[in-house]
Amino acid sequence: MRAWSVAVPGPVEAEGGLRLVEKPVPEPGDDELLVHVRACGVCRTDLHVAEGDLPVRRPGVTPGHEVVGVVAGRGAGAEGFEIGDRVGVAWLRRTDGTCAYCSRGDENLCPASRYTGWDADGGYAEYTTVPAAFAHRLPAALAHATATPLLCAGIIGYRALHRAALPPGGRLGLYGFGGSAHLCAQVALAEGATVHVLTRGAAARQLALDLGATSARDAYDMPPEPLDSAILFAPVGDLVPVALRALDRGGTLAVAGIHLSDIPSLRYETELFYEKQIRSVTSNTRGDAREFLALAARHGVHATTHTYPLSRADEALRDLKAGRFDGAAVLVNDLS
Repeated sequence: MRAWSVAVPGPVEAEGGLRLVEKPVPEPGDDELLVHVRACGVCRTDLHVAEGDLPVRRPGVTPGHEVVGVVAGRGAGAEGFEIGDRVGVAWLRRTDGTCAYCSRGDENLCPASRYTGWDADGGYAEYTTVPAAFAHRLPAALAHATATPLLCAGIIGYRALHRAALPPGGRLGLYGFGGSAHLCAQVALAEGATVHVLTRGAAARQLALDLGATSARDAYDMPPEPLDSAILFAPVGDLVPVALRALDRGGTLAVAGIHLSDIPSLRYETELFYEKQIRSVTSNTRGDAREFLALAARHGVHATTHTYPLSRADEALRDLKAGRFDGAAVLVNDLS
């Protein structure tokens, strides 16, 4: 099969770092499914893998963890799916299921957790594999391309919303407005929140207003009112004190990215006093995924997508890095 491979982690603008290569079709393990990829979302985490912001765990890894495909094979011990079933493959690939974190329902914190497109080859390919227990059933109404961003951007945005402790009817600030934030905003709006978006791109600000945000301003501007909660989606540490200053007393900032540039010094009096707090967000649980997919179907949460052929995945990552599109990019398999 043909697949993209991170040959040499580095800037995606450079030639040869991310290469389209020939790889064997993967053999599913005993508890795994072989998935024929139909579409794969483009996530900022893929960019971090390709550029080396995340340490290399699998040399030459194939990125991609927002995968929609069809079961084409399965191991002898794989249960719950039949050949021809449509499935979603997400970031969280496997946990040990026995540690203290898994036992208390926090499998996203499992020290032995493994991730699609980082520890194992992902969906920038004709085929990928997934443990059957970590595959997701998808609402039938969702087209392949529409469903892909829900599998990471949507799920992570949903977990970040919980971590931000938004009170009912509260005022939420979203810093950055890409694939995850524009899905998170729809959930928050459907649940009665007031949403203020703070982001650098004019197109993204317009999308926010079109979706129902009360305001949309530059990332370093103050929102028009104090915020009960904020979520930082942009991987920019400089925005942490900016967002903290925008919080009302007792407010919470959730940092949603897997990678963040350095946070500058914080001033206690203006950025942390009055019981403001910062929380990180680490991956997601399968429960988060099931809850979000059900909510997305009930509230009509939809992704604004821009499609690229899978054969042009390198171009999609360059465009993501440069902020050339709003919403989310999706790779449609044109390789097979």
